Amino acid sequence: MHRPASTLWAEVMGNLADTLRETAIHLAEVSTTPRLDAELLAAHALGLERSQMLLRLTDLETPPSLTDMTDRRLRNEPVAYITGRQAFWDLDLVVTPDVLIPRADSETLIDVAVEYFQGAKAVGETGPARLLDLGTGSGALVLACLSAFPDASGVGMDASSAALAVARANAARLGLEPRSQWIHRSWTDPAWSSDLGQFDLIISNPPYVETDAGLDAMVAAYEPHAALFAGPDGLDDYRILVPHLSSMLSPGGIAVFEIGHTQAEAVSDLASNSGLSTEMRRDLAGKPRALRFSLGIGDMNG
Repeated sequence: MHRPASTLWAEVMGNLADTLRETAIHLAEVSTTPRLDAELLAAHALGLERSQMLLRLTDLETPPSLTDMTDRRLRNEPVAYITGRQAFWDLDLVVTPDVLIPRADSETLIDVAVEYFQGAKAVGETGPARLLDLGTGSGALVLACLSAFPDASGVGMDASSAALAVARANAARLGLEPRSQWIHRSWTDPAWSSDLGQFDLIISNPPYVETDAGLDAMVAAYEPHAALFAGPDGLDDYRILVPHLSSMLSPGGIAVFEIGHTQAEAVSDLASNSGLSTEMRRDLAGKPRALRFSLGIGDMNG
């Protein structure tokens, strides 16, 4: 059981630099990045960017609110929920417990989309004009795509009205509201795709965790389960979504979906049965992370 942060501060009589050093030691009980966590929490408590704080570290005193924030982190609450912010792609996003925390692994999907449409431009084709993010959550994927493709407009769809409120707020903060649209809808509804039309890019990080999978404590206790779990094999939502893609993609369009690292073959089979070709991309850790679907049968690679 962790000691309250108030006891840590009693042991540290110096400035913020001393406090951060001591805090990182104790956060190592719950975090693989304890020093970074301590710095992010302190910067938020001070109302400074982390880079600004680090430049002034020896001149700053420990902010009182850091005590409560550290206690929350010691109870496994994610830093992003404590600060309400998360970096993703080139964006600074607001996040709440109503949405999954965007992770660097998911940036692989944006890399795939950008590379594909850069290749299209190289042979005289245009970039994507219309984007769709299925299960948008915080809006991370569609807003990152709108940032990468300044001539595009995007639609974010989610079954959670609370999540859509977060996504709308992020679009407004980032100046992307005029190019974005938000739809409150579940793909479990029989006619969910009938009026959406076609898209040049469909992107999604659907639920894909097996129902009985063991998760990290801070994920299991704090992140929304409806956005995580997808049946005994984690494939329930792919079985719904993938068969719709061939009718929703415009000519030359692609879909890019995140997958669990053991799911590439199973999801690729679903795509092949729906008339789609598949290419697989690994994340920076070398794990299968994204599948790119396009019209026409092909082979999985990557």
